[in-house]
Amino acid sequence: MVLAVVIGAGAGAGSIVFRWCITTFTHLFSGHADYAADPGSGNAHVPWLGPCFVILAPVAGGLLYGPLVQRFAKEARGHGVPEVMLAVAQRGGRISPKVAVVKTLASALTIGSGGSVGREGPIVQIGSALGSTLGHLAKVTEERMRLLVACGAAGGIAATFNAPLAGVFFAMELILGTFSAEAFGATVLASVTASVIGRAAFGDTAFLTLPDFHVDHLAQYGLFALLGVIAAVVGVGFSRVLYLIEDACDWAWRGPEWLRPAAGGLLLGLVLLVLPQMYGVGYPVLQKATEGGYALGFLLLLMLGKMLATSLTIGIGGSGGVFAPSLFIGAMLGSAYGIGVGHLLPASAGAVGAYALVAMGAVFAGAARAPITAVVILFELTGEYSIILPLMLAIVLATATGRLLTRDTIYTLKLRRRGIDLDGPATGAPIGGQPVGAVMEPLPSALAAATSLADATDLLSLSGHGALPVVDDAGEYVGVVTAQALAEALAEQPQAAPERVGQLAEPPATVTADQPLAQALHALLSAAGTGLPVLDEANGKPVGWLSHQSALRAVHTSRPEPARSPSRAAWA
Repeated sequence: MVLAVVIGAGAGAGSIVFRWCITTFTHLFSGHADYAADPGSGNAHVPWLGPCFVILAPVAGGLLYGPLVQRFAKEARGHGVPEVMLAVAQRGGRISPKVAVVKTLASALTIGSGGSVGREGPIVQIGSALGSTLGHLAKVTEERMRLLVACGAAGGIAATFNAPLAGVFFAMELILGTFSAEAFGATVLASVTASVIGRAAFGDTAFLTLPDFHVDHLAQYGLFALLGVIAAVVGVGFSRVLYLIEDACDWAWRGPEWLRPAAGGLLLGLVLLVLPQMYGVGYPVLQKATEGGYALGFLLLLMLGKMLATSLTIGIGGSGGVFAPSLFIGAMLGSAYGIGVGHLLPASAGAVGAYALVAMGAVFAGAARAPITAVVILFELTGEYSIILPLMLAIVLATATGRLLTRDTIYTLKLRRRGIDLDGPATGAPIGGQPVGAVMEPLPSALAAATSLADATDLLSLSGHGALPVVDDAGEYVGVVTAQALAEALAEQPQAAPERVGQLAEPPATVTADQPLAQALHALLSAAGTGLPVLDEANGKPVGWLSHQSALRAVHTSRPEPARSPSRAAWA
């Protein structure tokens, strides 16, 4: 608890420094506090260049952050969240402390010089590095280290976006990938502490100022549902474009990596010259779109332009997040959609801003598949509760559609392209890569569903297993019964207790013989008993048994036999 509060305070202070750096560098490179608020204007520092200064700003920024990242922390390149997810999943939460400093400077230089990326990825990585560093100094266990990393991420999100709840759910849904009372309590402490510091510095104001929205016609729910599906397609398309352009940049560049951001900055500058609204994060443009300030065709142009500008910024080696670009893309899509349905159904379409707000969350949910975070963060960033029902509807449909379209999210796809599977074994790990069928034990004798609890207790106590499979009268597998379930049943009142073991049998998580052991371990660790039946992938019948001991034997069998000294007889 103490460490969570300290990490929250550090993340809050880090967010103040980070946002100050962004404002300072933006004013230095563009002559404005936020150039997107006055796109197409000149730079007061170099007035003779007029709006053409945007061609050179990314080049100058790249010359500064390119060598910095290449020399001190290569993991600071890109959007940051995948690196934190990898550290939590496979590296025990260990993140180098220098990442916080390098990420702060590199991301602020990228955004300040025109990079079309967001703030959430950098602040997550900055806060997580702080949590990891304090955990290392306190010599906590790996499990606690992961939790402290999540506390840093929660604090960073909370302070930067004035969204304490969103910080908590972002950390648990995306960073930890699990929900627990301990994780919730620790991340709440960090998030609240960071929010108090952030609000003291930035004020308690909503991200967007929007009028009240109301769903006046039930037909609008159908329109919002359709928007959720379309937003998922756009979100998945954005992730594909992002890595397609990154591949193109990798293929085209043959020079030193430290020079890549400056050279690629010329291309980004040309994009900014054509669409200056792409400069930096672009919140003023997003606000204007929600107010209906752009025509339909220009909204679609801005949506495609943001995909290109963000992808190019990341592809040339820039540092920044993809959450804010997802919101931007969603706002443009939603506003265009709202204008379109307004022309088709003028009597029942409703306000354009409502569709923009809903699409912001739906595009992020379709790309990242984090529905709880998307709902909470959109509510907190806007302070708009009246749109919560259509927002939830569209986000859930976007998440489901995104899952149907691709197995990876915008974050995990970056890792999978590097050959890393968060659900699989870490590179070089002695356990996890083997198929379950190669390490499973013989299937223990099954219990008949009609067996009494007293007889089942005797058989289970003598079996050496904490759980046994159960079959029905026809010999078909119906599930497993655990020692825990039997003990709880026997402790109940006689009239409330079941009479036969079949009433206690429940199907556990499915584990098949061809499944990688690393994936099966997740199911094994969460099982109530000490083992799980291994099913045949073709007919679903149990063919073996996976226990913790059989998993550990995989380490022994994978080791090479030690060299033996020649015996005396051999020497003779």
